[in-house]
Amino acid sequence: MRVTRLLSLSIATAALALATAGPAFAGGKASPKPRTTIGTAGTSFLTATTVQPGQSARLSASTGDYLYWSFAAAAGQTDRIAVTITLPTDANRLGASTWNVEVFDGLRRRQACTAGPQTVTAQSGAAKVSLQCTLRQIRSWAEPWSSDPLPGTYFVRLAAADLPEQGLGLPIDVRLRISAKHGNAEPSGAHLKAPLSPAVNPGATVAPDAMPSADPSAVSSAPKPVQRAKSWFSFSWPSTRWWWTIGGGVLAAVAGVAGYSLTRHPHRWFS
Repeated sequence: MRVTRLLSLSIATAALALATAGPAFAGGKASPKPRTTIGTAGTSFLTATTVQPGQSARLSASTGDYLYWSFAAAAGQTDRIAVTITLPTDANRLGASTWNVEVFDGLRRRQACTAGPQTVTAQSGAAKVSLQCTLRQIRSWAEPWSSDPLPGTYFVRLAAADLPEQGLGLPIDVRLRISAKHGNAEPSGAHLKAPLSPAVNPGATVAPDAMPSADPSAVSSAPKPVQRAKSWFSFSWPSTRWWWTIGGGVLAAVAGVAGYSLTRHPHRWFS
């Protein structure tokens, strides 16, 4: 009887310990908290507010302001920028307004958007404006003359491209979110399976319909050119350059002798 009571008490104590430690284990494996929302924006490239991919920004601004954000992009990423603008309902807001979102790289080069409305015109009765821009995939390398997106810092600029004068200075609410999709930085089919320049076999004749083999063993098995045996009576005439050299030396010698004769015995010529 006493053993049964001790066993029951041990089971109850273990169950209570597990129930108490359960939240602690669950808290250790919980997903990380969402990133904090940024409430500021810069007014130029130098004062742009840094935003991490997956992070949101929300702030109050005025119509006519230029808002700048910056984010870092790595090779293989495909970044997407989504902006929502809540327009004022003031009676002074007259006419339509055009809003534009642009993305620049570290060299201030404007990057093209592959998807999403980058420029939207809001009518006088519209309450919100939604803008999107999906960049091209960030590449690990590019030609110097191209404008392909490379890893580095990118800048987002939000501004009103066309706005009535009566609407300047009215308060607006801006929400920005940057998301990144990771992928392979190398384009498909970029792996080189065979050398671009095939092996050259000197002295071998290749048929027009046959391609030279890239196997190194084919080079060693190729027939070598036949070398002619040298004999004691074989003689090759010198090239044209040698003839010009010999002729120039002879003319220089004749000119030297003639000059010496003129300067050594001048009385013989004038007597």
